[in-house]
Amino acid sequence: MEILLLPPRDEADEWRAALARALPDAAIAVWPDAPPGPDYALVWKPPADLFSRVHPAKAIFNLGAGVNALLAVPLPDGVAVIRLEDAGMGVQMAEYVTLAVLRAYREADAYAAQQRAGRWQPRPRIAKSAFGVGILGFGVLGRAVAAALAPFGFPLYAWSRGPKAHPGVVSFAGNDGFAPFLAKSRVLVCLLPSTPATRGLVDRAALAALPRGAHFVNVARGDIVVDEDLVELLEGGHLAGATLDVFRDEPLPSGHPFWHHPQVTLTPHTSAVTQVEDSVAQIAAKIRRLERGEPVTGVVDRARGY
Repeated sequence: MEILLLPPRDEADEWRAALARALPDAAIAVWPDAPPGPDYALVWKPPADLFSRVHPAKAIFNLGAGVNALLAVPLPDGVAVIRLEDAGMGVQMAEYVTLAVLRAYREADAYAAQQRAGRWQPRPRIAKSAFGVGILGFGVLGRAVAAALAPFGFPLYAWSRGPKAHPGVVSFAGNDGFAPFLAKSRVLVCLLPSTPATRGLVDRAALAALPRGAHFVNVARGDIVVDEDLVELLEGGHLAGATLDVFRDEPLPSGHPFWHHPQVTLTPHTSAVTQVEDSVAQIAAKIRRLERGEPVTGVVDRARGY
């Protein structure tokens, strides 16, 4: 079995060693060393001409959950594209989102501002029953976030392209469910993939449909939100704050208003970092299933973009 590995540049040795342990019988080549026809290609943000030079016979694995960078390059027909499912990211994402939701609910930013001003002023507690958390995109990571938030007693809502039932979560779906979902979301957590249908989805109209005083949390992709509209709704007082981990341009340009906006908390795309050992274990298990002629999960629908 031949495998082409194209991981993040500074992680090549770690990925290759983990793969060699998980699949000891495989011949592993690390890009730019590349067999012309490997059985499998394991890639992260490949160059545009990769698949004109390399022709994987059985499957292409994306070394991450989001596949927009992979789908942006020409891909060979008839070869399955398979993404990571969780692989250690669910716990990290749940931690990050839970922190953001609790900071918003307990008004940590407002108290920090009062501290800087030397002002002792207890604030009225927000009724938890009125503090709904809306999860925009309800796949593996969305369900992990819902499970982490459930013990705190917030009303939980989810929106997805089609209906998805889940205990303790009120589900909304499709275009008809979008506005009612937003109206209940005192915190809107974006977990959607970046696709032609989702880019720019969180615009001025969507943000204005949130309850006054709402918070926006983006741990998905930066191009789903319209930055200018988010800043406008923050400065106009409709939104109380935003926690942002992903951006249209990364690293975030030095002159971007998010850097110094008093109502924005930002982090450098660290809400859920790919765990090499967990990821390799998942990929190796799927390769073994494919070698036995068995189906695998995580196969990307190229038309939908996820």
